[in-house]
Amino acid sequence: MTEHEHPEDNSNVSAAKVWDEKYRSRARIWSGEPNPQLIAEAAPLPPGTALDLGCGEGADAIWLASRGWKVTALDVSAVALERAEAHGQERGQGGNIEWVQQDLATWVPGQLYDLVTAQFLHSTVMPWQQALQLAAAAVRTGGTLLIVGHHPDGLPQWGHHHEPEKFYTAEQLARELGIEAPEWRLDVVDTRHRSATGPDGEAAALTDAVLRATRLAAH
Repeated sequence: MTEHEHPEDNSNVSAAKVWDEKYRSRARIWSGEPNPQLIAEAAPLPPGTALDLGCGEGADAIWLASRGWKVTALDVSAVALERAEAHGQERGQGGNIEWVQQDLATWVPGQLYDLVTAQFLHSTVMPWQQALQLAAAAVRTGGTLLIVGHHPDGLPQWGHHHEPEKFYTAEQLARELGIEAPEWRLDVVDTRHRSATGPDGEAAALTDAVLRATRLAAH
């Protein structure tokens, strides 16, 4: 699996332009395989409606659709979504995924979902708390929130420009997003280590922050 990298922040350039340029720089940015923590945590869940925030080239959304989920996949980059849609068609999942170009800075959830997943959604233009509060707000009662991100103690070596305070532990996620009883049940609050391959083929040992929670009460 090729691990995520993130373009430098530029307050004078829109997020869409930054990411479009990033995707145009390579024929493929990500590995084309679903994130391993998504597989581990979502595989046991019964399929329903799913929202994939920051879907990139679509591997996670396609995997969910192949397991029976009806997926809405959001990304700010039109280039990424064009690739994702093509990959979905190639794998016979085109009819099960709605691809939506959307900047999270202006997004308001229009419906609630059985599963909301945000995999390595480390925004360069808004605080992670703000971006991931949007994810939590889109989970229906009885639904699942799954957030996976880079742990600040295990950032990829090719991400040397990152500021550790832009990342989080699973415990920080739960605390700062208010994921707690009685509104939520915390199912997984974990730190996991894994091997990964960087954008230029370099190997690394990474640390993920993993949070999975079930919404027990309405907003």
